[in-house]
Amino acid sequence: MQRTARSGRQSRGPVRYGPPAPEPGLPVLPELAAVVAAAASRTEPEPPGGSTVIREAAAGYWDRRGLHCEPEYVVSAPGAGPLLFALLAADGGDILLPRPCPAWWTPQARLLGRPAYHVPTPAECGGVPDPYALLETVRRIRAEGGDPRLLLLSVVDDPTATVAPPELVHEACEAAVAEGLHIISDETWRDSLHRPQETMLLSPAEMCPDDVTVLMDLSGSHLPTAWPAAVARFPDTADGAARRARTLDVLTAIGARIGGPVTAAAAYALGEPEPAAERVRRAAVLHGVVTAAAHRAVLASGALARPPQAGRHFYADLSPLAGGLAERGVGDAMELEDHLSARIGVPVPGGHRFGDDLAALRVRFGSGQLLGSTQEQRLESLTAGEPLELPHVIEALSIFGSALDELR
Repeated sequence: MQRTARSGRQSRGPVRYGPPAPEPGLPVLPELAAVVAAAASRTEPEPPGGSTVIREAAAGYWDRRGLHCEPEYVVSAPGAGPLLFALLAADGGDILLPRPCPAWWTPQARLLGRPAYHVPTPAECGGVPDPYALLETVRRIRAEGGDPRLLLLSVVDDPTATVAPPELVHEACEAAVAEGLHIISDETWRDSLHRPQETMLLSPAEMCPDDVTVLMDLSGSHLPTAWPAAVARFPDTADGAARRARTLDVLTAIGARIGGPVTAAAAYALGEPEPAAERVRRAAVLHGVVTAAAHRAVLASGALARPPQAGRHFYADLSPLAGGLAERGVGDAMELEDHLSARIGVPVPGGHRFGDDLAALRVRFGSGQLLGSTQEQRLESLTAGEPLELPHVIEALSIFGSALDELR
């Protein structure tokens, strides 16, 4: 019976039933809702690539982070998926990705019929490939007749929740540029650092400004996931202008335009007025506290996980619990996903979703579901001085810990 059910799930395909981005689990910011409501009567369509309003707001956002940007080198799209699709379609050649990587990256390359190669990441973090493994992979691809041209990476990573050290980012970018690769840096989670004063974050665009396009999904930490919007920053070069023009061609061809009300919300969020900035800060602190508690539960069970540094998730290796899992019929990441999702009651995507080895017993845990089951409970979690003392958080962490403890 189990084998039949599993085969049925597999037949539905890995994309439509793949894991969503980690949810914030928080109510919509009232000021943000008011902006959308005020723009609800807008009927004129947004131009491909976004209006001046959102592009200027994005340029200002990056300027405040030391990445000078003119609005004419920015594009927007209705979500990170369409925008990455356009970025990849605008450039030929093979694509290199870290292993593991965000679950939505690889399907974009496959949809375009482009070869995608996963490169191992170092032990200390995810998101950025090991520089030596990157060079070896590039040379192997070329020896086999391939044409590697693009490297996707994420300094603040989904699924591992780690922040790559600046020296590693520098070495990986230097290796990529030396091999003629253009870099797409996904910086969706850069504003979700749990301890920003203790964490050094360096964008690849600061190191290699002429060779890096920056991508950011606003639905990651600035907008609700129901309001898809993403922006990209291109290098201020002739090549950057050409890449932007080709990207706009693709966005135009597929009709990828943000709706007017969402454009207004995105521009508001990117402008970082105090209510929006405070919500982002509070959410990062809350998820940091709750994720750290979940991480402690994972370690207490005997499993392994890097300490989460950002985001609403972390990546765990349950191979030390292989014996207990085998007793429950769990022998790979897909079966582990099924078991933990059913036991905890929320989706727990296996590592195979992120380009990892199916045989490895790895999963991504999220913290959004630990904040409460109602909007009122989640808002209480956000405003509480000690969220770990709230009854609904205690109960959620207890269920989470019990699901792991029983595997020992």
